[in-house]
Amino acid sequence: MGILSWVIFGAIAGWIASMIMGRNNRQGCLMNIIVGVVGAALGGFVMSLFGYGDVSGFNLYSFGVAVLGAVILLFIVNLVFGKK
Repeated sequence: MGILSWVIFGAIAGWIASMIMGRNNRQGCLMNIIVGVVGAALGGFVMSLFGYGDVSGFNLYSFGVAVLGAVILLFIVNLVFGKK
């Protein structure tokens, strides 16, 4: 995928994860992009640990993995910094 695709993919995945975790009102667009892209990498790593192989491309499965990774990332952030 190109850089623009990663940004759009990350923004949408980060936005959905922030709504799931109840952080949508505290995150802006840039933070959603960062959370989505880092979450996609984290989700791919977690899925490979569980034996689901390589996650690549722009499809529904990789989007679900990105959202899952972003939710995990936000959960960790909530544990470290607390939910204010």
